[in-house]
Amino acid sequence: MYTDIPLFAALSLVIGGLVALAWSSDFFVDAAARLAKLFYISPFVIGMVIIGFGTSAPELCVSALSGISGHSNLSLGNAYGSCIFNIMGILGVAALIKPILVKPRIALLDAPALTAISLSMYIFLADGQLSRLDSLFLLVIFAILMPCYCLLDKNNVSCEYSADETRKSGDALKLVFKILLGLAVLIGSSHCLVWGAVDLARSLGVDELLIGLTVVAIGTSLPELASAIASARRGESEFVLGNIIGSNIFNTLAVVGIAGTFSPIQSFSKYILTRDLPIMVASTFLIAIFSVNWKNRKAPGVINRFEGVLWVAAFVIYTICMIYQEVN
Repeated sequence: MYTDIPLFAALSLVIGGLVALAWSSDFFVDAAARLAKLFYISPFVIGMVIIGFGTSAPELCVSALSGISGHSNLSLGNAYGSCIFNIMGILGVAALIKPILVKPRIALLDAPALTAISLSMYIFLADGQLSRLDSLFLLVIFAILMPCYCLLDKNNVSCEYSADETRKSGDALKLVFKILLGLAVLIGSSHCLVWGAVDLARSLGVDELLIGLTVVAIGTSLPELASAIASARRGESEFVLGNIIGSNIFNTLAVVGIAGTFSPIQSFSKYILTRDLPIMVASTFLIAIFSVNWKNRKAPGVINRFEGVLWVAAFVIYTICMIYQEVN
C-alpha cells in the first residue's frame, strides 16, 4: 500500500504527521466539547467519552490504517506502546510535577480492572494471531465496560465551558463542521504518519515494531501528555488518572479490536508477547500498588514524586533495551 519514498520525505511525513495529529485532536476535542455543552450533556460525559475518544483517536486512526495496510507490528506496537507510555511516561511526569491524589475506588477497582484487561490480551494473542472474531469480542467487552466505568466515575472531569461561552462559540452546524474538519485532518495526518514510519523503518533496516513502539506510540500519545501536564499543574489528580485509565482501556480493547476487525492479524513479532505485553501489565499493576494507602485502605492514596521517577526511569531502560533488541 505504501510506496518507497526518499528518507527526507519519510522524516517529513513523520514529523508533519505528528504535528498535525496533535493539532487536529485538540481541535476536534474542543469543538466536540462545545457541541456537547450546547446540548447540555453532562460534564462527566464530555470528559470521559468525548475527550477520552479525542485523545485516543490518533492511536485508533494509526492502528486501523496500519492493520488495513498489512503492517500488524506497527498496529499492535502503536496501541501497546501508547499504553506503556501513558503510564510510565505520562503518569510518571505528572507525578513529578505534583504528587497525584488517588481515591480508593481507583486504586482498588479501576486499576485492577485495567490490569485484568491487559492480562486478557494473552488469551487473544496466544495462538500468534488476532482473528476477526477475537477482535469483535474485544469490541463487545469495550461496549460493556465503558458505560459501567462511566457510571462508577461520574466526577472525574469538570467542564471548562459555561453555557454562555458555548453559545458565543457559534451554532451547532458550525461546531459540527469543525468536528468533521478535525476528524478529516486526523485521518489524513495518521495516514501520513504511518506511511512515513513504514518507509523510515525500511530505510534504516529497523523492524516496524520498534518504530510503532517509540516514534508512533509516543507521537499519538501527545494529546494525553499535554492534557496530563496541564491537569497536574492545576492539581486535578482525578482527571489525570481518569484520562490515562480510560485511554488505555480504549487502546487495548477498541483500537486493537477495530484494527483486527478491518484486517485480521495473521502474525506479529514474538517480542509483543515476551516483552511488551509483560511491561504493559506490570506498569498497569503498579498503578494499584502505588495508589493504595497501605495504612488505611479506605483513605486516598498518593502517587509521589519518587514513584514518578521510578516510572520514568523504567521507561527509559525499557526503551533502551527495546532498541538494542530490535536493532540487533
